[in-house]
Amino acid sequence: MLGLALMMFIAVFAFGGQMIGWTDPEGHIQLALFMAFLFGIVCGYRVR
Repeated sequence: MLGLALMMFIAVFAFGGQMIGWTDPEGHIQLALFMAFLFGIVCGYRVR
């Protein structure tokens, strides 16, 4: 499950603009995706 989540995150992070069609010249969407992924890891670690 971790591998699938990691592959999906990398795909959306790297190719999300092409797949979904957003425009993000300043990188705010990629920063938000990275922070959400990071907070998910932290929260998942704390629950265990």
